[in-house]
Amino acid sequence: MEKDVKAAKNGFSMIVSAPMIKSILSRKMLVSLIMGFSCGVPLLLTISVLQAWMKREGVDLSVIGFFSLVGLPYTLKFLWAPIFDRFTLPFLGRRRGWLIVAQLLLMLSIIMLGFTNPGKAPWMVAFAAFLVTFFSASQDIVVDAYRREDLSDEELGLGSSMYIYGYRVGMLLASGGGLILADIIPFSVVYFLMAVSMIPGVITTIVTPEPPQVTGQPVNLYSAVIEPLKEYFSRKGAIMILLFILFYKIGDTMASAMTTPFYMDIGFTMTEIGTVVKLFGFWATLAGTFGGGILMLRMGINMSLWIFGILQAISTACFALLAMAGHSVPLLSCVIAFENISSGMGTAAYAAFMASMTDRRFTATQYALLSSLMGIPRVMASAPTGFFAKNMGWEGFFIVCTIAAVPGLVLLFFMQSAINR
Repeated sequence: MEKDVKAAKNGFSMIVSAPMIKSILSRKMLVSLIMGFSCGVPLLLTISVLQAWMKREGVDLSVIGFFSLVGLPYTLKFLWAPIFDRFTLPFLGRRRGWLIVAQLLLMLSIIMLGFTNPGKAPWMVAFAAFLVTFFSASQDIVVDAYRREDLSDEELGLGSSMYIYGYRVGMLLASGGGLILADIIPFSVVYFLMAVSMIPGVITTIVTPEPPQVTGQPVNLYSAVIEPLKEYFSRKGAIMILLFILFYKIGDTMASAMTTPFYMDIGFTMTEIGTVVKLFGFWATLAGTFGGGILMLRMGINMSLWIFGILQAISTACFALLAMAGHSVPLLSCVIAFENISSGMGTAAYAAFMASMTDRRFTATQYALLSSLMGIPRVMASAPTGFFAKNMGWEGFFIVCTIAAVPGLVLLFFMQSAINR
């Protein structure tokens, strides 16, 4: 027994050493965590929380559906990202200056959204919600640029994991916490409290140091738009990298788009779905994200993409097994745990990879472009999933989703030199 315990301790120490613990608890990782939280809070305030408010106020479902368009800034943020690379405000530096402006305007727009009236003036609600998404997307741009410039290449994996960890917690506070509070207090107060929750991010922006300056920054707006594209497409394997970003998580994305109808179709109740899938799955995702960051410190981004990508594909195949088994809460729990852990790991490696592909002179523009590209499969690949599931059956559908993960791994094989540049 003692030998087993000693062996376990030795194995753990091989994975989590003293220098690694010091790295996890460093200023850079804490900043990544808090900034992730600040970026996660606003996202669902214009989606699930706002939808619940509008539904309570009796707004027509067709109008609620159109409100999804207020999220366009998240997809189009690369259009104004060059401004953040080109211009430096006269306070706090190139990154923190823009970040504090975006955060303060975001807080004001969230409060403004809380003072609107969905029942009487839905288009005023749409305007306020658009401001929230615009300033939220702007905050995302600058935070991504700051994280890339603040962290060394070796720290990107763990830093991206800490960011995603904070992001998920922020989303949980806004959606779960916001909806629970809305049963007790008015939505206007809920939105005010969500704006107040952004204060730690503002304080962090003020006290954290500005990343080191790099030479060769854009000297005019034209170069801020054109130079990042020229620099990127001059690289060997540039097109393959873009294709890889499009395809790496496409199977996982396709499967996720239809999981709720799938659970209901094979007999799970809403309570079982809410308890196992949403709550248990949330913590499993956080565990995978954090664990992925630690493993990336050991293995590097390249090897992590291979291992986590394969695990993602296997976890998708497990849904086909669940479809064959039918209603089984224990099996559902196992599948959800495995899927969320592997997905969290894959997302952490994915984000770290994209950051590593940016040039520090044009971080805001290039990362915004790559992350916008990352969102395309979420819309395009998810659209036909209902048709596939209906005509193939659930087992066939999840097998197809598993096969869809293969092109990303094939592309990864052919762009080794690009990843290790």
